[in-house]
Amino acid sequence: MTKIRVGLLFGGRSGEHEVSISSARAIARALASDENATKYEVQPFYIQKDGRWLSGTIPQEVLAAGQPLEINPAGTDNESVFSREFPSFNDIDVCFPVLHGPNGEDGTVQGLLKLMQIPFVGSGVLASAMGMDKIAMKMAFAHAGLPQVKYIAVNRSEIWSNPCVFPKLCDKIEETLGYPCFVKPANLGSSVGISKVRSRAELEAALDSAASYDRRIIVEAGVVARELECAVLGNDNPQASTVGEISFSSDFYDYETKYTQGQADLSIPAQVSSAIISKIKEMAVQAFLAVDGAGLGRVDFFYVESTGEVLINEINTFPGFTATSMYPQLWEASGISFSELVDCLIQLAL
Repeated sequence: MTKIRVGLLFGGRSGEHEVSISSARAIARALASDENATKYEVQPFYIQKDGRWLSGTIPQEVLAAGQPLEINPAGTDNESVFSREFPSFNDIDVCFPVLHGPNGEDGTVQGLLKLMQIPFVGSGVLASAMGMDKIAMKMAFAHAGLPQVKYIAVNRSEIWSNPCVFPKLCDKIEETLGYPCFVKPANLGSSVGISKVRSRAELEAALDSAASYDRRIIVEAGVVARELECAVLGNDNPQASTVGEISFSSDFYDYETKYTQGQADLSIPAQVSSAIISKIKEMAVQAFLAVDGAGLGRVDFFYVESTGEVLINEINTFPGFTATSMYPQLWEASGISFSELVDCLIQLAL
């Protein structure tokens, strides 16, 4: 039987470069497992932090090391180091873009692959772009009738360009959302650039900080709630996994808490009623369809126990994919092993 040639694309220019390597390493191992080795042949492609695309032995070395290896060919100048040449994709049947954050998970690479007419794992341009932009995402959720926390969308120009506008903006946020509230860049993943604020001074500093990351910023009302997550798998008829919960002792689920071992605990299944689980699974599928998702997605929720409310937080169109990440663990608890999950995603792509 002829093997399906899988192009494993990983690394990237976002702040989640190292997370991408970890995810790709786990997926490569799954493709080499006894269940999949006879079906698939892996060809890795590595995007360095400087934007260079590399094929051949270097991506294999990066996967083996599990960390970035910056390779700058001897005798080259800066222009050639930042060349826009891409390795040949002629020899692959399907691409598995294991990229997290901007310049990979936001529709840019998906658009490139569509132009190259290469099937790929995961959502297309539209869903990837909306999944990355929190403002567009929330607009899609609102149109689908999904309940959310109150929020205000802000442009960088309102913060930096006009000193007369900025105090009025802060007044509006205080009157509409109150404290505490969260200030977030609209287009960054993994909680990068997010601040929890409790006063006018903190709000002003947080808005200034967020504007340095992105020209689009979102400010959300704070809510006392449990954080629950649900995985989605499929194309036109997606299925939802069991529900998991993230608990942590830090003030909120920031970047350090997410990626420092022992800072957060995952509970699968979440200890909530069957009615809440059913509601979350239904809402997860609705959210996935609202952005026109494909392949995979992880949908995050706030569960306000005091009122029984379930509020949708966001969808991640390519969540972390290591063996210890929430997405594969949710499916493991739902009866689909890591190797089976990887196989299923490739079949969905094809």
